[in-house]
Amino acid sequence: MKNLKQIIAAGLVGTALNAEAQINHELNVMNQLATPSHVSVMPVSQLLNAPGNEALRAFFFTPVKDKTILKGKKIAVLAADGFEEIELTGPVWYFRELGAQVDIIAPKFNPAPARYGLSTPEMAQTHIMAIQYLQPTGWIKFDRTADQIKVSDYDAVFIPGGAWNPDNLRYDKDVIKFIQDFNRSGKLIAAICHAPVVLASADILKGRKLTGYWNIQIDLKNAGGIVSDQPVVVDANIITSRHPIDVADFSKAVESWLAKK
Repeated sequence: MKNLKQIIAAGLVGTALNAEAQINHELNVMNQLATPSHVSVMPVSQLLNAPGNEALRAFFFTPVKDKTILKGKKIAVLAADGFEEIELTGPVWYFRELGAQVDIIAPKFNPAPARYGLSTPEMAQTHIMAIQYLQPTGWIKFDRTADQIKVSDYDAVFIPGGAWNPDNLRYDKDVIKFIQDFNRSGKLIAAICHAPVVLASADILKGRKLTGYWNIQIDLKNAGGIVSDQPVVVDANIITSRHPIDVADFSKAVESWLAKK
């Protein structure tokens, strides 16, 4: 008959084996739930040096001659996590080169519920995350939040694209109200790539001419827009473009609109 120590030892071994089996099972499941980390990226240097983008490269590397064209103008950039890097940094650089004051405006920080299982870095309270195509790349500090601004603060607003930045923006009530109020004022609203879907959510596209990233053009039509596949479309106070390769045309169109005011 086994003594007490033998019984306890056998129980511990059995428990350990069961625990190891459970761990192996969980690892096996996790390996099936996760996918290998292979993603497409769009480094800025590669974009500027790609064949056919010579004009885009020249736009950034040709020094700005008159740095007072937009002096006194104030531009708000509405952006959230997942903005396409060069669609924000490119126009921001250019408008500041022309003398404009540019503020980056983000939705008020609203962490996801704990049950979503997301890990949010501390800097997310003061910064928003950039992407290159679908790859997170870096962070940029925002100046104000959407609940802190009003129409009279700015002469123009522009929205960069990105695969999920517009989804974050179009769900924010402060962002949508600001765009609607800004549109009623007749001031300039500019959006590039995926960003025009934010204007669709604000319900300001009915009968308006515009363009956008190819995948969302049907959404813009469903929102009542008159869509064409052009690098840039200007309709009254709305300027839109399709893609990072249109950043130069987009930025110059914004410059031209504001310089006349």
